[in-house]
Amino acid sequence: MSSYNKLVNNLTTLKLEKMVEMLPSILDSFKSDNISFSEALLKLTDAEIDFKDDRARKINVQISSFPYQKTINDFDFNYQPQINKSAIEDLCSLRFLETKSNVVFMGTPGVGKTHLAISIGIEAATQRLSTYFINFSTLMAKIKKAIAEKREETIIKHYLKYSLLIIDEIGYLPIDKETSYVFFQLIAARYEKRSSILTTNQPFSKWGDVFGDNVIASAIIDRLVHHCEIIKISGLSYRLKGRNIFDNDEN
Repeated sequence: MSSYNKLVNNLTTLKLEKMVEMLPSILDSFKSDNISFSEALLKLTDAEIDFKDDRARKINVQISSFPYQKTINDFDFNYQPQINKSAIEDLCSLRFLETKSNVVFMGTPGVGKTHLAISIGIEAATQRLSTYFINFSTLMAKIKKAIAEKREETIIKHYLKYSLLIIDEIGYLPIDKETSYVFFQLIAARYEKRSSILTTNQPFSKWGDVFGDNVIASAIIDRLVHHCEIIKISGLSYRLKGRNIFDNDEN
C-alpha cells in the first residue's frame, strides 16, 4: 500500500472526512504553488474544522425542534409595515441573551409571530446555543403528565437548561390552576438566568383567563416583562395574503 493510500485510510479512520476530500487539491497546490508543508497542513485542518463546525450548527438547528425553518430574510416586512425591522434585526443579533432578557410577540393569528420567533431561534441555534421550540399546548400536556407522575422538579430542570426557550401560541386553550402553577415555577426558575421567547394571541389583560387564576397570571407576567422586549403586531394574516375571502365568486 502506498503512503498516500495509507494516509487516506488513516484520515478516514479518524473520521476526518473533509481532509480526505481536500487532500488531492492540497497536494497539487503543494507541488504547483510551492506552499510549505505547514501551509498545506493548515489548509487541510482549517477545512476540517470549518466542515465540522458547519455540521454541528446544522445538527443544533435540527435538534431545536423547530416546526419549520425560516429566517428573518424570509419575512415580508412590507406586508407588516408597523413592525420595526431594526428592532427585529437587533433581536437576531442575540444581544438580549447576554442580559437574560425575554421577548414576547403579541398579536392576532397569522401575523408572523411564530415566524419571527423561529428566525431568532434559528440564529441562536446556528450560534450553537442550546435552543428549544415547543408549542404551549404541548408543553402544558407534558407538565400535566409530570404532575401525575410527581416529576414536577424534573420537568422544570429539563426546560431550565436551554439558553433560549421558545414557547409558541399561549392563549389558544385555557389550562387548569395546578398546571399553571408549575408553568409559573418554570418561568420563575428561568428568570434572570435564561432567556425565553413567547408568542401569544392574547393581551396580558386576558392571561388570567388563560391560566385560570389572576394571581398566577400576574406572577408569570411580572417575571416575563421585568426584562423584556414586547412586540405587538396588528395587521392582516399572512395566510390571507393575495386572497380576498370577502369577495363573492362571480359566475
